[in-house]
Amino acid sequence: MMMNEGPDQYFDQQDMAVKLMLIENNSDELTDILVEALQDALKLLDEEFSTVH
Repeated sequence: MMMNEGPDQYFDQQDMAVKLMLIENNSDELTDILVEALQDALKLLDEEFSTVH
């Protein structure tokens, strides 16, 4: 029986991916991912604020 992937499972997978990158000392790759995520978040906020006005 297969269970649907929920948010908790998704975040657990993300946590494991980050832990593996830290263990393997892939700090440059991790930094790139974090910078891209921050840019995406700022873009979403900018779009949200521009629709409010």
